[in-house]
Amino acid sequence: MVEEKNKQENQERTAKAKDRTIANNAGQGNEIVLEGKNIILGRLCSFAAKQALLGKNIVIVNCNDVLVSGNRENILREYSRIRKLDTLNLRGPILPKVPEKIVKRTVRGMLSYKQARGYEAWKRVMCYNSLPTKYESAKKLVLKESSLENKNVKTMALKEVARLI
Repeated sequence: MVEEKNKQENQERTAKAKDRTIANNAGQGNEIVLEGKNIILGRLCSFAAKQALLGKNIVIVNCNDVLVSGNRENILREYSRIRKLDTLNLRGPILPKVPEKIVKRTVRGMLSYKQARGYEAWKRVMCYNSLPTKYESAKKLVLKESSLENKNVKTMALKEVARLI
């Protein structure tokens, strides 16, 4: 009975460790560089938010090529509605129109940014529309399970969304 309980605890520990190994092996030291090309926005941002909460510095590159899943008309209608709400009040909310800032705002929505822990995690996330020279030689982590290269899903690139809203 005790042995079964110990086995179960060990299995739980190894499952948690497997979740962390992706991030630990991805970057050198405390930094993870995420490739945003052909990755769904929500999945990319949720992974980035979780790793930032764990204390990692997250760099998301190629935010222009991040995909928003859904029907084109629905995506544009929703983003346009949110942008129109922005113009009603001069004090805010101030909503971004640039792809890298849309990604960073999405990550912020997945963190408790009004508390110290969430705010510190949000400051550890950096987003870029292209690949900065500083990160050209860095190993980039591609989230293959979140990629849409061979799947038949309606999507729209974030640079298109930003251009049309």
